[in-house]
Amino acid sequence: MAKIGDTLGNNLQQLRKNNHLTQKQVAQRIGVSVSVISSYEVTHRTPSYDVLIKLANLYHTTTDYLLGRTKTNVLDLEGLSPDDIKIVTEMVEHLREKNR
Repeated sequence: MAKIGDTLGNNLQQLRKNNHLTQKQVAQRIGVSVSVISSYEVTHRTPSYDVLIKLANLYHTTTDYLLGRTKTNVLDLEGLSPDDIKIVTEMVEHLREKNR
């Protein structure tokens, strides 16, 4: 079983790459140094609660997902119109069908 730090580091790195961000960009957006982001991703350091929340907000996910407590990554739909949400939902369903 992977340790929480390992899962957190892997999740942070994967989310950063999926969002096409550099460590420098992440560091700037949450107010830490690049070396801090690197140390989170290689599990030499664990973020504070405040930083963990900033990371979850940056990636539009939950702290539970970052920590590996759940495998479900949540997509934040706040600010979208009902029509936009319908389009996103239909796209997700289409992709699920395509991947079956």
